[in-house]
Amino acid sequence: MISVGIDAGAATTKAVIMKDTTVIGWKVCPTGFDFSKAARDLYEEVLARAGIAEGDVGKVYATGYGKNAIPFAGRTLSEITAHARGVFFLYPEVAGVIDIGGQDSKVITVDQGRVQDFLMNDKCAAGTGKFLEYSAKALEVSIEELAELALTSDDPAKISSMCTVFAESEVISLRAKGYAKKDIAAGLVGSIAQRIAVMAKRMGFKKNVAFVGGVAKNRAMKEALEAELGFTLFVPEEPQITGALGAALQRERKIITGQKP
Repeated sequence: MISVGIDAGAATTKAVIMKDTTVIGWKVCPTGFDFSKAARDLYEEVLARAGIAEGDVGKVYATGYGKNAIPFAGRTLSEITAHARGVFFLYPEVAGVIDIGGQDSKVITVDQGRVQDFLMNDKCAAGTGKFLEYSAKALEVSIEELAELALTSDDPAKISSMCTVFAESEVISLRAKGYAKKDIAAGLVGSIAQRIAVMAKRMGFKKNVAFVGGVAKNRAMKEALEAELGFTLFVPEEPQITGALGAALQRERKIITGQKP
């Protein structure tokens, strides 16, 4: 049986196709203005790439910020649940999930793939990919370059503001004072890591934690978080698709628990 999970995020939309419990296709694309169009275009593209007709899909499960804007989805589920299930599929031993996306960040405690508790920052851009995006713009580098710069710093600058607007002003001030880009970049990455680590410690994270979301591709962020937390994080090969993966697994979950898919 074929099932599809679509994670309609504020910055990117992700789709995963599964045949029973095997991933047979996935893709990530920018969401743009129209959640519905992005999801539909992506759905058709992943099906075409996998050589699967739409009529062969058992059900489409949607999650993410724009999940209710996907009319062809048969069911929806929360991002928290979707990420917990997706990560558990990849790392059965996991006890916690850190998800830093473009619009929000979350820390989730899990047990056997079931959500136990969570904290979420969705009120401002502090501690999110959006903060990094604005910071990179202030440094006149790409997000990828910001990460590489941060890794070369031995003396990170101190960033006192977590507000995106004020942090951008602080970056400009540090540049005027002669700070090197690499040290400012490391300071920005470190400031997010400290904020997320505070959330993770409040949830009692000690080990077996996965780091997912688009920001998990940033190696400097992974290293900064690990330094703050004091343990190594699991990072999937493609950390952006765990929500879509968890949504695609919804059918298997319902079968296992005896519910109607």
